[in-house]
Amino acid sequence: MSQPWSKPLDVDRLSRGAAALDFDLALRQLPRLSSRAELIGGSVRGRVRFGRESGHAVADVSLEGGAQLQCQRCMLPMEQPLSGQVRVALLADEAEAGAVPEALEPMLARDGRISIAELIEEEVLLSLPIVPMHAAGEPCAPLDALEAASEPVAASTQRPFAQLDELLSHK
Repeated sequence: MSQPWSKPLDVDRLSRGAAALDFDLALRQLPRLSSRAELIGGSVRGRVRFGRESGHAVADVSLEGGAQLQCQRCMLPMEQPLSGQVRVALLADEAEAGAVPEALEPMLARDGRISIAELIEEEVLLSLPIVPMHAAGEPCAPLDALEAASEPVAASTQRPFAQLDELLSHK
């Protein structure tokens, strides 16, 4: 059984009725986020308000939450706060994109339908770092290990060809 936030909704009906929908869901439930290997967990909550502006159906999306990611430097969990607000013009086809005011982000709503998940997923993906790493000043295991390894270590120098000259001169 599909979740209510994943069902495609009629954009015109929502915008004419000035609908407001609240959401609270785990990030792993969003299809394009579940494939990200560094995503450990987290959730996002917020509201989507629909309306009309400049002849377009518009969705005002506000969200907040947090994503638990795996730091790609130390491979330990880290918390990434998520928050954002965006105004999206929901377009029936790509040809309408040129007529969208600059204050709105264009988004394609195929067949005049879109799911809350699609709206949220896009905003969350834009909020996540490309390569998750602990911020400067936060403890990160490999950095500590690198600092310890940067101390000089006494090593013996091996010269495998040191006696080669002697061997060649005995011809």
